[in-house]
Amino acid sequence: MVLDKIKEPNDIKKLRESELPILAGEIREFLIQKISENGGHLASNLGTVELTMAMHLVFELPKDKIVWDVGHQSYTHKLLTGRREGFDQLRKYGGMSGFPKRKESPCDSFDTGHSSTSISAGLGYAEAREITGEDYKVISVIGDGAMTGGMAYEALNNASRLNTNFIIVLNDNDMSISENVGGLSRHLGNLRTADAYQGLKMGVTNSLIKIPVYGERMVARIRRTKSGIKQLFIPGMIFENMGITYLGPVDGHNIGELLRVFREASKVNGAVVVHVITKKGKGYLPAERHPARFHGAEPFEVETGLPVKPRTVANYTDIFSTVMRKLGERDQEVVAITAAMKDGTGLKRFHNMFPERFFDVGIAEQHAVTFAAGLAAAGLKPVVAVYSSFLQRAYDQILHDVCIQDLPVVFAVDRAGLVGNDGETHQGIFDLSYLSSIPNMSILAPKNKWELSDMIKFAINYGHPIAVRYPRGEAYAGLKEYREKIIYGKSEILFQEEGIALLAVGSMVKTAEQVRILLKSMGYFCTLINVRFVKPLDTELLDQLAKNHTLFVTIEENVENGGFGEHVVSYFSEKQTAQFPKVIKIAINDLYVEHGNIEILKKELGLDVESVLKRIVAAYVRE
Repeated sequence: MVLDKIKEPNDIKKLRESELPILAGEIREFLIQKISENGGHLASNLGTVELTMAMHLVFELPKDKIVWDVGHQSYTHKLLTGRREGFDQLRKYGGMSGFPKRKESPCDSFDTGHSSTSISAGLGYAEAREITGEDYKVISVIGDGAMTGGMAYEALNNASRLNTNFIIVLNDNDMSISENVGGLSRHLGNLRTADAYQGLKMGVTNSLIKIPVYGERMVARIRRTKSGIKQLFIPGMIFENMGITYLGPVDGHNIGELLRVFREASKVNGAVVVHVITKKGKGYLPAERHPARFHGAEPFEVETGLPVKPRTVANYTDIFSTVMRKLGERDQEVVAITAAMKDGTGLKRFHNMFPERFFDVGIAEQHAVTFAAGLAAAGLKPVVAVYSSFLQRAYDQILHDVCIQDLPVVFAVDRAGLVGNDGETHQGIFDLSYLSSIPNMSILAPKNKWELSDMIKFAINYGHPIAVRYPRGEAYAGLKEYREKIIYGKSEILFQEEGIALLAVGSMVKTAEQVRILLKSMGYFCTLINVRFVKPLDTELLDQLAKNHTLFVTIEENVENGGFGEHVVSYFSEKQTAQFPKVIKIAINDLYVEHGNIEILKKELGLDVESVLKRIVAAYVRE
């Protein structure tokens, strides 16, 4: 196998030209097999095999810096930098990350996970290179989807002023190549980057500019004419108009063409966009036909592409999807917004039934939130469905555009808490902290699937900013008999005794229920509270519980700093009463949580039933 020859960075440069297509095929076979076993991002990686190979052939790693946007398409990069053995433990606890990691390899120049960041980071490298006097190439890879993020355009605006080489690879997997445009563009690209042309252009410009009175006018007119002609033929004029050289489009699966354009791009004295056309899922028919399904795939059968363990139980996203469809039927003022996550957030059914009330704004969470604020100000009932870790990106818009005006925007915060194998950039463990810091914001968390449905219905008609946060995965079907009407700011008492009070938030109610059963078997009296509202605190209930409970245990799938437990402690400490109970805060310490199976992570973090039980018993015995 040709792949066996790749042991360390730059080994690909030792291969014969005839071996490169063979290597591309072997890489695809390897990725399909490994991801079918362990899960991971398949479609995006199959689409960037030749692109990655070409960059590794032209550039020198780790000297040169490749910055991947999002980074879920970096599997081939990891293979070519000597990490083949790591794929056996891909995305598993203690194993290799599914994203670039600086601490994993010197060839990973920047940690990524969220989109639209690579141009900014690469520009930082390029500027630092000039300050330090070092000599290396900087290549930022960004997808056409990530280019919808405003941060990418902020970076492009800065990059246009650069007077040193900086290569931006636009990986476009949603367009077909037009041979006429591509041919003309290649021709003009060759001219623009040829050494003779660059020298001639500068020489003519410098000569004309010296002509008194008319020189500058002549240069400006030539530039306007040149731009007008290119505007007719070149799809990259948006970049050219910003002052960034554009090369392409180039077939992203033709290694020869890629090598040529990267060598040309390396000659440009400034920022240059290389427009590469690729096909998601290339080489594996199920992924080509259904790239969204193979974006982040669970283990699957290679022959059919079907999951090894088909999902038979509804997850929380499914529940949200159903309730949104029903609310859309009942209320014409309900509108839904997503930031390029229609399928992931469960809004596909809403979109199919009410296309005029559905808005996919692209990877632009900040815009999504302020757009929702505008819809709310105009009298509609917007629901922003978003993953917890991505909502972080719109903190200012939540605060400034929604909450200051007290607008009725509903935030359906999916993937809240631990999400598992995607790791630290995707764990939704900060939302309770950052949302609860904002005045006018209310926060709910459901204990099971029925309560999620009830909470979304409540939130729609609340009339003020409100967030409902729920976890990834199977929706809990226990405690079905406990379904009290939701009253603003009020918790739900599931079991009432004395001594120990368990106050559990959302997904942790299931854990607390099991802890209570074990405590009862050990002879302890125990009250179990479904918190429901993280904000506002149900202070009336806290005061009531403090009368006959000496130990409070707050349990949440969120960081401790700024979380529910801290708010409970703060409330009692400010009261300064003699009945101040002892409070144990079961939460995540001040750290970023790595990738791994959720159950393993919970055990490591002390959020599993056994760990919680041990802490409670130890504390209560000391009492």
